[in-house]
Amino acid sequence: MSVLVVGISHKSAPVELLERLALDADGTAKLIADVMSGEHVSEATAIVTCNRLEVYAEVDRFHGSVEDLSGLLVAQARQSTEALLPHLYVHYDEGAVSHLFQVAAGLDSMVVGEGQILGQTREALRVGQEHGTVGPALNALFQQALRVGKRAHAETDIDRAAPSLVTAALERSSVPVAGARTLVIGAGAMASLAVAHLSRSGAASISVLNRTAARAERLADEYAATSVPPHALVDELATADIVISCTGAPDPLVRLADVVTARGGSDRPLTVIDLALPHDVDPSLADLPGVQLVNLAGLAAELRGLEATAGVDDVRTIVGQEISAFLAVRRQASVTPTVVALRSMATSVVDAEMDRLASRLPDLDDATRAEVLHTVRRVADKLLHEPTVRVKELADAEPAVSYTAALAELFRLDPDAVDAISRAEGGSS
Repeated sequence: MSVLVVGISHKSAPVELLERLALDADGTAKLIADVMSGEHVSEATAIVTCNRLEVYAEVDRFHGSVEDLSGLLVAQARQSTEALLPHLYVHYDEGAVSHLFQVAAGLDSMVVGEGQILGQTREALRVGQEHGTVGPALNALFQQALRVGKRAHAETDIDRAAPSLVTAALERSSVPVAGARTLVIGAGAMASLAVAHLSRSGAASISVLNRTAARAERLADEYAATSVPPHALVDELATADIVISCTGAPDPLVRLADVVTARGGSDRPLTVIDLALPHDVDPSLADLPGVQLVNLAGLAAELRGLEATAGVDDVRTIVGQEISAFLAVRRQASVTPTVVALRSMATSVVDAEMDRLASRLPDLDDATRAEVLHTVRRVADKLLHEPTVRVKELADAEPAVSYTAALAELFRLDPDAVDAISRAEGGSS
């Protein structure tokens, strides 16, 4: 069994295409269930963000699984296979481990080093656990990825170098945040980041608008902001200097007609930031006098190729160390079931021969029989010692699949016995 990743992100596709793959919680659960229905898949989950959709699966066959997972993403995007496939990427086995660790550490983010991806990785693990689709292999992989991400932020200066997506967007605002009247639409993780940043940056006022009043009130209370109902949108737009929307609702929430009505012909400066997929803001707002529209498509274009410097090399070093350590442990684990099966076979041979000896020499006294048993076991242990030590050393140096297979073949080990030991130990990928 091996881990397979099939995904699409801001690095491989335009935002317009990513919008077609935007998923809410129900959509994510359905996608994971569809992945689990594949005949080659034993575990699955997905990382879903505003600029990334990645399916992680534990599979027993590469080619059939790639086709199945790619087909599900094509269907989700409602695009032709030819249109979507060039934008998908695939990572398998050790490549999948490397990719996830880099994602969790923020090295693959639109804003390199941003910390929000760590929470989104944790959410992918939680969703898989909640739906029973994450088993021993993905659990171990994601738990380690979370530790890698935490190390990256705790042991380097990446936090000082890397802004969040919210910060990056506000840095591009033509209206200064300090002293601005602001409106945040939404109450999720991105909205919380937005409200926190506006509060720290000295915004004159912060209004939080969300279709669920309780969530808006909870977020507003945390930062001494004001919660407002959805029907107050036009009134809020009439006075706001900066609007940040991040709900990902099926249809745009900030419409051209509402903004025109709210502004009443004024051309005063207004920055509207759209951090949602699908987009929350009508793109034609950018044509209104005085209105600046900052959205994910524009951010992706501006941030592409830019990279924070402080701490990034240190994070890469940590990620490299963690990848090597994880793969070494996994290779060792892949050898263990075969070694245990080999020793179990040797024990069975010794027991059978001792039974044969007892039938041929029924008058053998207990002390002599014990000494013979001890001697035979020592011989078996010495014969097995070198091959078992050597196969573990080889596993440390390079992938051990060929060596474990050779060991099993040379000693004619029962494949079912090896599999049973793997399952009893929690499964190794």
